[in-house]
Amino acid sequence: MKRILLKLSGEALAGEKKTGFDEPTVTEVARQVKQLVDKEIQVGIVIGGGNFWRGRTSETIDRTKADQIGMLATVMNCIYVSEIFRSAGMKTQILTPFECGSMTKLFSKDRANKYFDHGMVVFFAGGTGHPYFSTDTGIVLRAVEMEADGIYLAKAIDGVYDSDPKTNPAAVKYQEVSIQEVIDRKLAVVDLTASIMCMENKMPMYVFGLNEENSIIDAVAGEFKGTRVTV
Repeated sequence: MKRILLKLSGEALAGEKKTGFDEPTVTEVARQVKQLVDKEIQVGIVIGGGNFWRGRTSETIDRTKADQIGMLATVMNCIYVSEIFRSAGMKTQILTPFECGSMTKLFSKDRANKYFDHGMVVFFAGGTGHPYFSTDTGIVLRAVEMEADGIYLAKAIDGVYDSDPKTNPAAVKYQEVSIQEVIDRKLAVVDLTASIMCMENKMPMYVFGLNEENSIIDAVAGEFKGTRVTV
């Protein structure tokens, strides 16, 4: 793997608190990503906003405004995690699809490639910049644009199951599943738009639990207990 995109669940970063940040969790993520960077693997990161806001659960405000709040939640997450990464000895930069003052830089493929070439970890915040698109779609879009070798999904759940393990104790985890089966069976690895983009652009995904020991390092090395989503 030369270049990967890592998706961090906002809820997973919150740890047991469920909201906000759990700094030991984020520091552990930084430790693992630093090992990848030291091996000259280029790492791009997308972070969900679920530790602050889930717009689709609000029934009282306009969907566009709700999604904009979610975009800003991902920007806050990226600023925080970026600073933890810097304290661990990495160089970072945050790109957004919209102007965000002096806090971020405006996304372009050329700019992102320049940062990667300089050994930086690049955070892609703000999703696609448009409502009705999730951070799932955002990470697939960036992975395809940046010609990544794969997408690594670090979640609160340790893989892809045939049903929701939170509600079904008998749910069975897949070691490997095709993106076509994910779509056909509505397995909700990522949303449908993102799944179709992965299928059309042959972008593999690797789903694993963030909170398992060395889970990010093991996933990138191919030695993990999660689920490979093949194309």
